[in-house]
Amino acid sequence: MLLTKGQKFLMIGDSVTDFDRARPVGEGLFNALGTGYPMFFNASLQAAYPELMIRTVNMGVSGNNVRDLKARWQSDVLDLKPDWVSVLIGINDVWRQFDSPTMPETHVPLAEYKETLSGLVAQTLPHVTGMVLMTPYYMEPQREDPMRRRMDQYGAAVKEISEQYGTLFLDVQAMFDHLFTYMHSANVAWDRVHPNAIGHMLIARGLLKLLGFDR
Repeated sequence: MLLTKGQKFLMIGDSVTDFDRARPVGEGLFNALGTGYPMFFNASLQAAYPELMIRTVNMGVSGNNVRDLKARWQSDVLDLKPDWVSVLIGINDVWRQFDSPTMPETHVPLAEYKETLSGLVAQTLPHVTGMVLMTPYYMEPQREDPMRRRMDQYGAAVKEISEQYGTLFLDVQAMFDHLFTYMHSANVAWDRVHPNAIGHMLIARGLLKLLGFDR
């Protein structure tokens, strides 16, 4: 297990991370972590490694893209002084290109996405024990689907940034691709983006395994 006693693990991203977490900070009692993968992640850690007393914090905000993360990075990440930071961002950066094609100001081009995310990682690494970069995804098994093809480009950028800076890397898209060899994506998310409990558990389990969860 890479996490050590008393460390704070902060998760940041869009609605997939948010999932009704508490404001202003998603930490504490009464479902403060929301109902998505941060909750499953924390519950698994507390049940299996109670002696570590890990603090899990959810700072996801629905609708965010990488520009929004940059705007709130100081207050929502650095000021909270986490030991670990996981980032799952990029779905809206791509999605707006397809559901709002006549509003280019809402689109985040690949070059800008890559430059912005890279800058956030570079800014953060000196202050934390480690970071986990997760690929954005689209629950469409047909890789030639235009939005899926575009999302894969953004996922490849995340992998490249992870390799450049030596962060941990979680290929969420690949996990969903494997899952959908056994079930239809409609069984996980009707809109192919916002997962039900199955999808959130998949993300949480992938993240835990990456960190060395072995109980």
